[in-house]
Amino acid sequence: MIRTVDYVNGKVVIIDQNALPAELKTIELTDYRQVAEAIRTMKVRGAPALGVAAALGVALGARAIQASDFDAFYRRLQDVAAQIRATRPTAVNLFWGIDRILDAAERAKGRPVKEIKAAIERLAISMIEEDENACRALGRNGAELIEDGSSVLTHCNAGALACVRYGTALGVIRAAVESGKKLRVFADETRPRLQGMKLTAWELARDGIDVTIIADNMAASLMRQGKIDACVVGADRIAANGDTANKIGTYSVAVLAKAHGIPFYVAAPTSTIDLSLPSGDEIPIEERSSEEMTHIGGRRIAPEGVPVINPAFDVTPSEFITAIITEKGVARPPYRESLAPLARRLDAAPNSALDLGRVVS
Repeated sequence: MIRTVDYVNGKVVIIDQNALPAELKTIELTDYRQVAEAIRTMKVRGAPALGVAAALGVALGARAIQASDFDAFYRRLQDVAAQIRATRPTAVNLFWGIDRILDAAERAKGRPVKEIKAAIERLAISMIEEDENACRALGRNGAELIEDGSSVLTHCNAGALACVRYGTALGVIRAAVESGKKLRVFADETRPRLQGMKLTAWELARDGIDVTIIADNMAASLMRQGKIDACVVGADRIAANGDTANKIGTYSVAVLAKAHGIPFYVAAPTSTIDLSLPSGDEIPIEERSSEEMTHIGGRRIAPEGVPVINPAFDVTPSEFITAIITEKGVARPPYRESLAPLARRLDAAPNSALDLGRVVS
C-alpha cells in the first residue's frame, strides 16, 4: 500500500482516512494550517502517523516564514508549532514530532535561516522512513510472541493507516504471517468511529490476511468459547509505569483478556513512551464531538436532547498488560524498570539528518 503520510515535491501527501473503505484517496497539503485541519478532522490519524505528519507540517510552515534572523524565524516557527500542537491532546507522538523539529532548529542556531529551513525539512523527511523501519522492527519483535495457528483480537486500527506504512499491532500480525504462521484476526468494529471495521478489516483483507469483523460487545463471548488466543493493540501514550492510553474500549478488552487468561499485548514505537507522566492518571483524554455518537452517515440515530459523552481514549492499567512491544525490544513488568531504558535510548539518538550536506529545495 502507498504511504499513509508522505512528502512529495514540497507537499505533504496523506491518505484521506475519512474516505475509506469506499475510496482510497490521497490529499495534497501545501500549508501547515491544512495539516493541522487534517489532523483535527482525522483525515490522518494514528499516533505514529500523527508524529510524522506534525513534523512535516512544521517543516511546511518553516518554508513559508519570511525572516532573515534566527530570533524572528524561531518565534514564527513556535507559532506554527503551537497551532499544530493544539489539534489533538492524547497521542504523545504528535508532540514528539513537533519537538524534534523545534529542537533541531534551536541546535542549528547560528546558521543562515535558509540552511536551518533546509535542515529541519531534511529531518522531517527522514522521519518518514524512520517510522516505517521502526514498525517493521517492532513487528519482528512481536511476531515471536504469536503462536502459529492463533486467533488474534485487535481493537481500533493500529495498522499501516495509523503509521507511515506497515503498522504497530497489525505490524506484529503482518510479520507473523510473513514468517509463515497462519493466523486468524478478529477486528472489533470500534465504536463510535468504527475504525476497526472500516480500516483494520480493509487493510488486512487487501493483504489477504484472514480477518473477521465483530461488534465490540462480542469479545467476551468469543473468549469464553476459546476462540481468542491473544490480543494485540496499539497505543497513543504510555506512561512511565506502563499504563497505556488507546482507543476507547481497549480497557474493556484488557479486562476481559485477564479474566480469561489470554495474553494482552500493546505494540507501539518508543516515541509513544512518555516518561514525564508517572501513571496513566495524568494522560490527557480527548473528548470528541457528540455527533460521532449520535449520527451515522450524517443521520441522527439518537433521541434529541439526551446528553452524550464521547472520550476518544481510555487508559488500560499496566497490570492488565502482558508485554509492551517496541522496535527496541519487548518490555515486561515491572514497566517502570523495563520501559525507561528503551525511552532513554530513543532520547539519546541524534537528529542525524541535520548533518546532511544536501539542501532540499
